[in-house]
Amino acid sequence: MTIRGRAFDAVLTDLDGVIRFYDMAELEQLERSAGLPEGSTAEVAFRPETDLPLMRGEITKERWIESIADGLADRVPWARGHELGTTLAETKFRADDVVVGLLRKVRAAGLPVLLVTNATPWLADDLALLGLTGPDGFLDDVISSADLGIAKPDRRMYETAAERAGAAPDRCLFVDDREENVDAAVALGMTGLLYREPADLRSALAPLL
Repeated sequence: MTIRGRAFDAVLTDLDGVIRFYDMAELEQLERSAGLPEGSTAEVAFRPETDLPLMRGEITKERWIESIADGLADRVPWARGHELGTTLAETKFRADDVVVGLLRKVRAAGLPVLLVTNATPWLADDLALLGLTGPDGFLDDVISSADLGIAKPDRRMYETAAERAGAAPDRCLFVDDREENVDAAVALGMTGLLYREPADLRSALAPLL
């Protein structure tokens, strides 16, 4: 149901690059020690052929790590590649307090906040560690690629999110740090925000708050 006087009826947000950020220092040190440029492990890990089976919930964490080692095998010994993949998979992360604070205000204002993310099968554990779920959580629902077996920018992710939010697509604000994901939301009629910094979100939410 549309709430009169409000710009949106639901906020749909990505996780990584918007709420969650990683500390890559340990991995970068290992890459330097292995004679690899920083970012080499992530480059292999997030290639579509390596990454999408994980995001769709088709493989385990260990199989993903093995596929990273396979992808690095022409540059480092397989065991070293496996170590790098394991370090990436277990990289420490944190939530951006400013973004979390803004989303909590949205929820306190009575609008649903849903997470719409290309995620690993262990997303629930990560969200609990971040404090986004449980007694102190604020998310109304989580739309995970690993649960649905599809990944953004597949329009079905957005349609599912709008349906679960109880809002028409054109009454949803969609926040993501990847342009192709925002474009797909806009094509469905949503208002899209290509996220770069908290000020972007604060500005987009101003009509709500």
